[in-house]
Amino acid sequence: MPAKAKPVETLGPDHTALVFFDSLNGYLHPSDPKKKAFLKERNILPNMVRLIKGARRAGLRVFYACGDHAADGSDIVVRLTDTDMELRPWPQGPTAPDRKAVAPKIRHGKKDAQIAPELKPKDDFDVVVPKQRWSAFFQTQMEVALRARGLDTVILAGGSTDVGIASTVFAARDLDFGIVVASDACYSARGNNNQFFMERVFPRMGRVMTVSQTVDLMLRGAGKKK
Repeated sequence: MPAKAKPVETLGPDHTALVFFDSLNGYLHPSDPKKKAFLKERNILPNMVRLIKGARRAGLRVFYACGDHAADGSDIVVRLTDTDMELRPWPQGPTAPDRKAVAPKIRHGKKDAQIAPELKPKDDFDVVVPKQRWSAFFQTQMEVALRARGLDTVILAGGSTDVGIASTVFAARDLDFGIVVASDACYSARGNNNQFFMERVFPRMGRVMTVSQTVDLMLRGAGKKK
């Protein structure tokens, strides 16, 4: 059983990591004008940049949980669901859809699968964690990479809130990590799902903070002034 995380009162580099979830070109620089406008309206990428600048100044290591699906889609499992990811019912009812209908468009080796340049990792310091499922912890090196560096608290940012962020928060809680969710650096385009998780779910598992509050605790934990 791993040692339990300390209460999240500071976010110093001695025990905290910033975890960006799917901070990839395909998500943060979408070609779809509606998705682009959605992210711009919510200031998502600039807020993520503020987070990484704060982390750099405070000396925090950044972990990148990145979707890394096979180019031919062979690692995708076709599941029986009522709807597609946008909550649209399947035309023929809840039948197993064609693999092409559920396969992620972000594929290994493509530009869309690369980390957005504004959030570029620092060589030999940050950690890129490839993943094939929603949770950043499921069958990845995330836990061992954190534990090996003595890190017991994670700050999460990225999207989607109701998919990857949620599954990762649940996993982090069950692994006894301290959790901070940067509320204005997370997003979901599916109705009010982002607000629901920030108000009704995540506060029971960790702390929900704005980017400004999070950076303040990073700097405080590093003994630096804001």
